[in-house]
Amino acid sequence: MSRSWERKVRNNMNKLNKQRKKQGIQAVVPAGDRSDTFKGRSYIGPILLILITAMYALFVQADKSQATMYWVTIGCYLFLALLFVLRRPYIKVGTDYVQTRKFSGDRKLKPEDIKSITAQEGYVVIERVRGSNWVFSRIMNRYPTIEISERLKQFAKQHNVQFNEK
Repeated sequence: MSRSWERKVRNNMNKLNKQRKKQGIQAVVPAGDRSDTFKGRSYIGPILLILITAMYALFVQADKSQATMYWVTIGCYLFLALLFVLRRPYIKVGTDYVQTRKFSGDRKLKPEDIKSITAQEGYVVIERVRGSNWVFSRIMNRYPTIEISERLKQFAKQHNVQFNEK
């Protein structure tokens, strides 16, 4: 299909899904876009930013000429902490990929890029062929690790990726 045709199909699908959502009917999902998304909650980073902001506010004394910049700096740190709270970490498992959000943006892994998947209580680790491992933790980011491990087990079986349970 040409790109303009794909764009028309995507726009019409979005319009139809919006109408169906307003009517309370389940959205129409194209066969290639079926995926499961598991969201976590980041709380350690924002707490650290708030503590750093509090230490900055206590230890840095601003004189009259720098008072505005002092309060702008504190406000920016608090805003950054709010952004970290609102920008929830996630893992999306599709039919032929695993996707998550890192600091530099969304990252996607195909089955051939995955060496093995290890699931244990509170942790799910995806070992990559090249690069660092992806770790999804119940403690650090409040991920539903049990549901993630069940879905990744299906994914590993479907794509012949090694799956370990501890």
